[in-house]
Amino acid sequence: MREKKGILIVVSGFSGAGKGTLMKKLMQDYDNYALSISATTRQPRVGEEDGREYFFKTKDEFEKMIARDELIEYARYVENYYGTPKQYVMEQLEAGKDVILEIEIQGALKVKVRRILAHAESMPVAASV
Repeated sequence: MREKKGILIVVSGFSGAGKGTLMKKLMQDYDNYALSISATTRQPRVGEEDGREYFFKTKDEFEKMIARDELIEYARYVENYYGTPKQYVMEQLEAGKDVILEIEIQGALKVKVRRILAHAESMPVAASV
């Protein structure tokens, strides 16, 4: 018998809506959640580590990810790309974790419209802040 797959939860809202506060509380109080890690072409800030805050990519690497359809959603903002890698999300879902995508509204709409993930038809997508 297969273990239960996780669900995808999209939390979306404007800056200051409380997304970060909600994420912090969920991650603190529950162990069944995995916060999706975005990929970006921006330079790491002091104290940030690749694979923890972001997957840091060169512009060329990111554009190859786009061409290979390796992102659930992506956007370009202030000369940098930001996006959600499919592989990381799928690994977490397969492990039974409920994956939270904390993304801007345009990205959330792309997730809903594209239904990228193989089991998206039956996967509940919850919560917009």
